[in-house]
Formats: sequence, C-alpha cells, structure tokens
Amino acid sequence: MEKILAKWESVSASSGIVRFLDINLRSIGQVMFQNNPLTGILFLAAIAWGSYAAGVPQVVIAGVLAVVVANLTAQLLHVDTDSLHSGLFGFNGILVGLALATFLAPGPLLWVYVMLGAAVSVVVMLATTNVVRPWGGALTFPFVLTTWLLLLATYGFSGLAGTALPSGSVVTAFQPYEASPLQLIDLAQGVFLSISQVFLKASGIAALLLLAGLAVSSLAAAAFALGGSILAVLTAHLFGAESDLITGGLLGFSPVLTAIALGTVFYQPNWRVVVYTALATVFTVIVQSAVNVALTPFAIPALTAPFVLVTWLFLLPRQRLEGVPEDARDIEKPAAVA
Repeated sequence: MEKILAKWESVSASSGIVRFLDINLRSIGQVMFQNNPLTGILFLAAIAWGSYAAGVPQVVIAGVLAVVVANLTAQLLHVDTDSLHSGLFGFNGILVGLALATFLAPGPLLWVYVMLGAAVSVVVMLATTNVVRPWGGALTFPFVLTTWLLLLATYGFSGLAGTALPSGSVVTAFQPYEASPLQLIDLAQGVFLSISQVFLKASGIAALLLLAGLAVSSLAAAAFALGGSILAVLTAHLFGAESDLITGGLLGFSPVLTAIALGTVFYQPNWRVVVYTALATVFTVIVQSAVNVALTPFAIPALTAPFVLVTWLFLLPRQRLEGVPEDARDIEKPAAVA
C-alpha cells in the first residue's frame, strides 16, 4: 500500500492535472479525517452507489462539482499549499454539494447554488480557522453554516424549493413513543446507516465501502467509526428515541464523526482516550436530538452541527490524554484534518 501511494505521489508531483485529481480525492477522504487518495476513491464509490440506489444521480454529480469548485476557489485565494494538497479546503465543499442536491429540487438554479455554496465554504473555512484555532480546527462547521444559510434562504426564493427538508412547526410537548425491543436486524441497519449518513446516504453497501475506505487508511479509524456507531444506536434506543430515526442512521452519523475525531485524530488511542471518546459519543446523541428539536421551527436539518459542537467542547479542556503534538492540531499543518 505504501509503495502504491508513494508511486501515486510521485506521479502527482510531476503532473498538475494528476495533482488536482489527488487534491479532490483527498478532500473526499477528509470528510472522515483521512488524508488518502485511495480512501477518497472508495468514499466516492460509496456516494455514487448510494445516489444510484436512491434514484438521485444528481446528488453525486453535485458532490463532485462542489469539491472541484471548492478546490479551484482555494487555489484562487492562494491558500496554504500543504493544507490544499491534503484536501483540507474541499471536504466542506463536497458536503455542501451533497446536502443541497439532497434537500432541494433539481433545476438549473440548484447547480448555481451548489457552485456558490462550494466557493463560499472555502471562505468560511478560512474565517472559522482563524477564530477557532485553539479549539482543534474548523471541522465541518463551514459546511453546516453555509448549508443552513442556503437552505433557509430558499424559503424566500421562488426559484428554489425543498423536496426533502424537515417539516417546520412550533415545537410542542413531546409525546412518548411506545417501547419496542431492539431487534438484531434493526441494530445492524442502524449501525451501518449511521456510517453511510455521514455522506447523507442510507445504504448498507455504501457503509461497507466507507468502512473499507477508512480501513485502507487507518484501522483504528474504522474501528472507532464502527464502535461509535454501535454505541450511538444503543444510546438512542436506551433513551427511547423514535425508531425510524435510529434505524435510518439519523441519530448516529454525528457520533460516528465524534468517535473518529477524538479517538484517532486529536488523541492517540489508549484506554483513557477510549473512555473519553465514548462519553463524547454518547453526549453527541443527546445533542443531536436537542438540535433536531431546536431546529424544528426553522425546517432545516441538523447536519453535522452536533459533532462540531461536542468535539469542540471535548477539545477545549485540553486534557492530557497522550494526544498528538500540539502543532499537529493546527489546520495549517498537513496532519490536521476536518
């Protein structure tokens, strides 16, 4: 594997076109913190399959368009070269593209919106990084903020319409759901879809491709993603969350990102890190539900906001858990990610 990557890097260094392809593939991998072009290929395959299986091919097209536009924008703005080559300015862009194509109706203005959102995500990335540098990086906050604003604006535009946005209404008193036993098939579905929903996909095959993409780059990342997903599903069921949300992976995708980030990126795995990460993962489920409720009147999805909030909160104490060196958390360094 190392020989293959070394060969690829050599080819990238000698060709501007291959280098740009490499940047885009790494950007896709960086959604789940992997600076690896092979991971990016597997992730892209997962997105393509999930889009095809759901009958929405425009979603994968929007994702590819967005990551390309984001990286072109980053080059235009003369961002840090090492960070650009590591894919750090494209991963928010692809998420913006996937989200807009998922929640909005197809049409000419959708593509304008996708390109606009991808370009703006780079500016927001740069701005956020300057503000939250001590917190561990911008994470996917630029994606969340940019997409929230773009989706909210559609309610004031006649040329854009939401087709899969949540129903907006005043939050009313919670009506308890009837308790139901957690079947093994439901557990498995919830676990795998929690992983695939990181890319807004509800596909078990996509989840397996994503796990494979993680594994070729970092077995620890794959293990924490799977473990975080299982813990999230069990936590949501324990607290009596709506079963459709659990089995659909809609309460587990942010916890998956939290588990990978704290368990493998900002800290080196050990038993204390595992405990700390598990606590953060469980809390992310709580925050996911809270944000879902808080955003109900606005009729927009939570996206990965719970992951961003909890990860920042758990990095701010700056506890000594044998984490990575301080300078490795700086987004200007190639080692830092999402």
